[in-house]
Amino acid sequence: MPKIKSHKGTAKRFRKSGAGKWLRPKAWRGHHLEIKSSRRTRRYAGVTAVSPAHQKQLKRLLPYE
Repeated sequence: MPKIKSHKGTAKRFRKSGAGKWLRPKAWRGHHLEIKSSRRTRRYAGVTAVSPAHQKQLKRLLPYE
């Protein structure tokens, strides 16, 4: 059986935590930050867990993570 390639775009955006949960960066923090309130930008900061609906898809895209 040949090796499966990891999806490189996905590999740059998602990672696994120490407990084995998938983590992703939050959206809306890319640009135009001067028009967003501080409260809003703080809410977009950091990482969050991926919803269970996407776990199977991530396992397919990143088979060796």
